[in-house]
Amino acid sequence: MRRYETIVIVDPDVPEDERNSLCDKIKDVILQKNGSLIELEEWGIKRLAYEIRKKIRGYYIRLDYCGTGVAVDELERFFRINDRFLKFMTIMLADNADVEKIKEEIAAAKSSPVKSVVDDISGEPESPFDENVDSSFENNEEEE
Repeated sequence: MRRYETIVIVDPDVPEDERNSLCDKIKDVILQKNGSLIELEEWGIKRLAYEIRKKIRGYYIRLDYCGTGVAVDELERFFRINDRFLKFMTIMLADNADVEKIKEEIAAAKSSPVKSVVDDISGEPESPFDENVDSSFENNEEEE
């Protein structure tokens, strides 16, 4: 199986319950075509880079899934015939993907503590000038 990522932009005027049913339908399409949904991330409403169908905002959804070309074709066909989807883009992430291994990696990444910027701040700011910097630049100026 191949691993794919699809970004979908949904019309922001679609009510939340209808948007949830669209997400369920997306999951069903992937499963019907012997695919496996790894992750469905809802990024929310964001401003578009350019106007699409007289809309300046869109509701972004990211899909991470494994499947065959048949699953991708059916999913994209569903996006094309449904007017609630403004845009979509699918890319292949990996040619041979192991679904269980990918899910374990994602779970491990989510469970590991994230080092924040606040933890890195000590009492004194770091100097951009290191004491071990090669001083050959200064020597070249003196030679000229």
